[in-house]
Amino acid sequence: MTNASDINFDSPWKDAIETYFPDFIAFFFPHIYPDIDWSRERHFLDQELQQVVRDAELGKRLADKLVQVWRVNGEETWVLAHIEVQSSEQSNFAQRMHVYNYRLSDRYNIPIASLAVLGDERTSWRPNHYQTELWGCSVTFQFPIIKLLDYGQNWQALEEDRNPFAVVVMAHLKAQETRRDSQQRKQWKFNLTRRLYEQGYGRQDILNLYRFIDWLLVLTEGLEMEFRQEIEQFEQERQMPYISSIERMAMREARQEEVESLLIARFGELDAELSGIITPLMALSVGDRARMILQLSREELITQLRRIDQEPG
Repeated sequence: MTNASDINFDSPWKDAIETYFPDFIAFFFPHIYPDIDWSRERHFLDQELQQVVRDAELGKRLADKLVQVWRVNGEETWVLAHIEVQSSEQSNFAQRMHVYNYRLSDRYNIPIASLAVLGDERTSWRPNHYQTELWGCSVTFQFPIIKLLDYGQNWQALEEDRNPFAVVVMAHLKAQETRRDSQQRKQWKFNLTRRLYEQGYGRQDILNLYRFIDWLLVLTEGLEMEFRQEIEQFEQERQMPYISSIERMAMREARQEEVESLLIARFGELDAELSGIITPLMALSVGDRARMILQLSREELITQLRRIDQEPG
């Protein structure tokens, strides 16, 4: 089976924030929510953020989102939401938060609220400020943080919360927890998917949140087939087939097309050898797929994927 030692959560988190930004603020930063005028249109400022990230030379962070919002007093404000989901401690994290904040403020002359969600697995790592001092001249930058591990201490509260980010947090934590336990991962994928029905989400929310669950809780082909059969049986029993087999297949085929396009861009024609590694590639996390395709030679990639595909499930 495939057990990636480092799961890349960036793309699913980015997608969830774009889809449910008000819910993101309400769930993680409830003290901020009442101060934003949600009746006014908000805008995601991807180009502005990318420019600052390039200038700062600190590396692009896919899960960073910069959003233009309006406060209830009519003031325009930008929110920089940063999701740190690496499994290892990042020594320059607080500095990066500071640099992005002051560069955005300086470039656009707009108040910037920097918010951090820490999705790593180090309980003690909680950076919430950056400080530098020289000869009595000092700068201190404070920013609020959320630690996802803390939510796991009150699982019942997560299960009872209908905010979409309760599902996001549960899927995130279980993706980390079940890295090396494929049967538990399948069971949690079923539990979280079933919960979407039981909580009474609408059809589109079920599809959106299922996509996040499916994106993170990746199963081997055999276990994925078992999962599909179990969830289809559950849907039939409840007579609530919101996520049809066709829609699930479409989601998976869309991701497979992305993998095929990346292989073609990297190595040219998609021949029999490359086609033969698509299945084990699909069992990897999104980030690990891209990393292997972009960093390994053709021969190394084929060899590693064949070995993964032959490992017992």
